[in-house]
Amino acid sequence: MATMATLSWSEWIAALFRIVCDTLFQRFFARHVPSRVSLPNLAHPTVMVTGATSGIGLHTAKALALSGAHVILAVRNIKAAKDLISLWEAERPQGTPPLKCEVMELDCLSFDSVRKLGETWEARKLPLNLLINNAGIFCMTESQKFSKDGCERHMQVNHLAPALLTVLLLPSLARGAPSRVVMVNSIMHYLGSVEPINLNMKDSGRTFHSTAAYSASKLAQVMFSNLLQRRLPKEGGIDVVCVHPGEVKSQVARSLPRLIQWAYMKLFFLFSSEEGARSVLFCATDKEVQGHARRLRSLGYPLAPYFGPDLKIWSVAKQALNMERAHLLWEETLKLVDLPADCIESALTDSI
Repeated sequence: MATMATLSWSEWIAALFRIVCDTLFQRFFARHVPSRVSLPNLAHPTVMVTGATSGIGLHTAKALALSGAHVILAVRNIKAAKDLISLWEAERPQGTPPLKCEVMELDCLSFDSVRKLGETWEARKLPLNLLINNAGIFCMTESQKFSKDGCERHMQVNHLAPALLTVLLLPSLARGAPSRVVMVNSIMHYLGSVEPINLNMKDSGRTFHSTAAYSASKLAQVMFSNLLQRRLPKEGGIDVVCVHPGEVKSQVARSLPRLIQWAYMKLFFLFSSEEGARSVLFCATDKEVQGHARRLRSLGYPLAPYFGPDLKIWSVAKQALNMERAHLLWEETLKLVDLPADCIESALTDSI
């Protein structure tokens, strides 16, 4: 049985050093990236973006919609999403077709909500060309809390819910092939440690820290994505890509004192949400990204491609390379979200 893969002090310091350096110098390393990624005409693709009412998700969905894509905003706040679509419609260049946007409810803290979305979309038997799993949380400084499903909330929102949604939408993604799944990840996974048989960190004997929980959830997402990319058939035309969009000014500091929140938003080296969306849009639309994913798969490479905010391939944390632990995590993930062991094969059969 696998034991907890904790980092040694030297490994933890090395990971922290990398994260700090990436944060401080990300603007320098991404200086070649244009302020806005040039998107092709997207009149035909159908795209689903989770967490599309704020931050990176908002700017990602907006850019795709204004480029002509049929965009499904999968969100908790239906009214906020509809208001955003109205604002985007007002920004639409004169003479261009109306935006093709719709809103569907999704609460990642509820597996019932995830299943309802997946089943509702699948009932329409429409193709899906792109799924962007962007929704995520980082409850900085807060105590450990669990969802009504009994799962630690970082692990559920950042890993378990996206995993469940992705599997439920595989039939639609197969119909839309060539298609891709983009997992919005974080370099914070370098600090992550996961115990596959205790993803919820219950009774682990360790003091709970929100940073550790967030890092663990992002590591779990990478490990699951690696195996999903390996298990999807080459001829199926579905690829999985992970991306770290950079350190972005977001709502993670909202639980901190107002003075610290103000100082946080003034940090010049952090990306804006629009800047953070650039690498997500690149992974979602650039042909070379899917080509790279398929080359890796043809070579038997065990990992899904991982891109950074500089639009280049990045290496993942060594913890993510442990295939034995990844397989255990895969099994526990399916158990927690109540999916059968043959869910991939069944989903792809349903697409026919």
